[in-house]
Amino acid sequence: MRLTKFTDLALRAVMRLAVRKEGELVTTREVAQVMGVPYAHMAKAVTRLQHLGVVEARRGRGGGLGLTVLGRRASIGWLVRELEGEEEVVTCEGDVPCPLRAACRLRGSLREAQEAFYGALDPITVAQLVDSPTGPVLLGLTPGRRPD
Repeated sequence: MRLTKFTDLALRAVMRLAVRKEGELVTTREVAQVMGVPYAHMAKAVTRLQHLGVVEARRGRGGGLGLTVLGRRASIGWLVRELEGEEEVVTCEGDVPCPLRAACRLRGSLREAQEAFYGALDPITVAQLVDSPTGPVLLGLTPGRRPD
C-alpha cells in the first residue's frame, strides 16, 4: 500500500501542528517551509484538514493554524481513509475493463489487505505519533535546516 503525496503532506502538517507550543499559531507557509514542500500543495492539504475538522485556521494579523481536539485524538487509520478516499488498490472497470473481473480473486484480496493496512493504523492517534523521539525533532525543524 502506498499513500498519495497529498496524504503524506497532510499527515506531516498535522504532526507539526500537534507539537506547537501552547498558544502558538503556525501559518501554512511556515509549515510548508519547514517541511520543504511547495506552499500551494500544503495549502490544499490544510484546506482538506479544515474540512475534516482536524485543523482550525484564524485569519488576519496574529492568525494561523491550530489542531482541534478531534485532530489531536484522531485515529491515523481514520485520517488516512478520509484523505485517501474510497478508491480501491486496483481498478477493474475503466476504459478497458479487465477481462478477469467476473472471476478474479485479486480484487477482494487486495481490498482485504488495504483494510488490514488501515486497521493497523486505527489504534494510533496523532498525539501518539509525536511522542518522543518525533516531537523534539519536529520542534527543531526550521526552514532550510534538516536534522541529521
